[in-house]
Amino acid sequence: MNIKVRIPKDLSEITLEQYKHYLDIAKNNNDSKFLQAKMIEIFCQVSLKNVYRLKYQDTLEITSILTTMFEDKPELIKTFKINETEYGFHNSLDDLTLGEYIDLDTYIGDWSQIEKAMNVLYRPITARVGKKYLIEEYEAKENLEILKMPMDAVTSSIFFFYHLGIDLSKTMMNYLDNNQKKVLTDSAIFTPSTDGIQVFTDSLEEILQSLNISPN
Repeated sequence: MNIKVRIPKDLSEITLEQYKHYLDIAKNNNDSKFLQAKMIEIFCQVSLKNVYRLKYQDTLEITSILTTMFEDKPELIKTFKINETEYGFHNSLDDLTLGEYIDLDTYIGDWSQIEKAMNVLYRPITARVGKKYLIEEYEAKENLEILKMPMDAVTSSIFFFYHLGIDLSKTMMNYLDNNQKKVLTDSAIFTPSTDGIQVFTDSLEEILQSLNISPN
């Protein structure tokens, strides 16, 4: 039986929804052969029955290709389309609201709800002039459509914040060193803390490890 398998060219052809589906299965299953079959079923959209009809050597080659994709370190993906709607990356992170920051900080390290963090980072574009654009105002509501976003955008934004977290930590420590790691405020010694940045960075590193990606 001749079975056609369309292997994704890169992470842009794999959705967050597909990846979360695979994670849910892998979380409770240690059977490597079964997981290989599910990987092909989910990412190549082949019925499990037909996956089991493939030559074993072919399945090894396909899963090797798919695994290698998740080792890619894409540049930050700023825009993508879901159906006819174009989404844009938040282009003014200095202006994050408290609500946006809380949701981003809460969900960026939680694969079961990571779409809520992606909903902070990527929103429908409302106006565009050349490469500049405006995105919708943030609303803390469920947006299941974002689950259809491409995985290259997901991983690239995780990389972006991982390295941003490192840069913030270095900047803060340099600031503390230059100011003898203390400032005098209202006659009391106040020592700024980098704990929040470190926790945020650690959670991102765990995500990268779950993707089998080196942060360096």
